[in-house]
Amino acid sequence: MNRITTVDPGEYEALAALWEASVRATHDFLDEADIAALRPLVLHDGLPAVTLRACRDESGRVRGFVGVAGGKVEMLFVDPASRGRGIGRALLAHAVEVLAADALDVNEQNVQALGFYRQAGFEVVGRSPLDGQGRPFPLLHMARRPRRAGGE
Repeated sequence: MNRITTVDPGEYEALAALWEASVRATHDFLDEADIAALRPLVLHDGLPAVTLRACRDESGRVRGFVGVAGGKVEMLFVDPASRGRGIGRALLAHAVEVLAADALDVNEQNVQALGFYRQAGFEVVGRSPLDGQGRPFPLLHMARRPRRAGGE
């Protein structure tokens, strides 16, 4: 059984390692130089700037994490060995229901993530040709669709 918990700053290095493994498994549009440049930004700037929640397995090991700031999911990464087990869905649901997130950005080239977020009720509301570091990795801006009457 997985559980969602808070994260201690002493765990940031482990989260950065999980981030890197996840990115290597899902972001085939990034090369080694991109990953090497982004990792310290994630570790030193990204993780401390968000409210973090981790999904842990029975032994307490982090299998995925989500970071939210200002009502926006800023990061959501799952250990590649744990994909397909509902961890991403659980973390996103927690971000929406508990942390009041209703927006996010996703790399346009990350087709799997785009489908995942659409299935979770987010829709594309805009596009930027560059990522947050000004690189040519377009971002799709997504917002959660309001629930319709009847619980849809």
